[in-house]
Amino acid sequence: MTSRETDELIRVAAAEVRDEEREFDAALRPRWLAEFVGQARIKEQFELLVEGTRARGEPLDHVLLSGPPGLGKTTLAGIVANELGVGFRPTSGPALERAGDLAAILTNLEEGDVLFVDEVHRMPRTVEEVLYPALEDFKLDVIIGKGPSARSIRLDLPRFTLVAATTRPGLITLPLRERFGFSPRLDYYSHEELAQVVNRSAGILGTPVETAGAEEIARRSRGTPRIANRLLRRVRDYAQVRGDGRVTHETAGLALSLFEVDERGLDKLDLSILSSLVTKFQGGPVGLSTLAASVGEETETIEDVYEPYLLQLGFIKRTPRGRVATEAAYGHLGLTPARSGELF
Repeated sequence: MTSRETDELIRVAAAEVRDEEREFDAALRPRWLAEFVGQARIKEQFELLVEGTRARGEPLDHVLLSGPPGLGKTTLAGIVANELGVGFRPTSGPALERAGDLAAILTNLEEGDVLFVDEVHRMPRTVEEVLYPALEDFKLDVIIGKGPSARSIRLDLPRFTLVAATTRPGLITLPLRERFGFSPRLDYYSHEELAQVVNRSAGILGTPVETAGAEEIARRSRGTPRIANRLLRRVRDYAQVRGDGRVTHETAGLALSLFEVDERGLDKLDLSILSSLVTKFQGGPVGLSTLAASVGEETETIEDVYEPYLLQLGFIKRTPRGRVATEAAYGHLGLTPARSGELF
């Protein structure tokens, strides 16, 4: 077998794994607000908005969902469409490369539909400007022709609801932000809420799970339901192959240790970031790009995926001069900070 054939097999296998993960995620997602676990205040707010909207027979105000990845932004958008009994049309900011891409989607919407745009902060500015009149007046400006003979016509659009999601709300322009009527921010989940997520998902998957086993998975899930469901699937594999199929506290601990997820939910890259800060840069401060290069990862991935949880745990600090490891980080690595920069 040639190297090209080997690479192709690896690519196909990776694609199959991603497809399987997506199918699992879709199966585990709640479809109604009553099934949604966590985010109690936001859930109550949505219940109020949906009830009012249904009573008036109007489309829901445009919604901007923000927060770290994996907390349920896409799920909430789908739930809103289900609760209102309307169509759900998902897309993403990077997929809308040209104004025509957005225009094609908008003109195919039906009355009351929910248009979901993930990663809305990555939408090109030219596409974003087309969206302004669509959000405010439900009109679409179309340019016909080129040069001096070009003319603009305005098309009527059905009244729809835009639900946008972003992990970086600071990158959204002010004109776009002001067109949303409701802008909730999703926060990390508590261990108790994640244990509920694990128990619900285990029931759907038909996996018996003990209370202590669900709590152990929840404790290592970084406050994120998506990660909790991912870890549950790995623990289920371990329990079926090396156990009796039941997820216990011991089984969960052994399985997650095998998959390099420690007691605080840190994985191999988390520990690599902390270790680099402590051993290579004497605890910092160090710039984000330098830190990313030292662990072989993109700066955006470090900043958006890994750093928020390390900040929440109090393992690193952001300073004007760069990232700094805290005493808690040294303690987690089993090291002691010293004034000289050496480790004892």
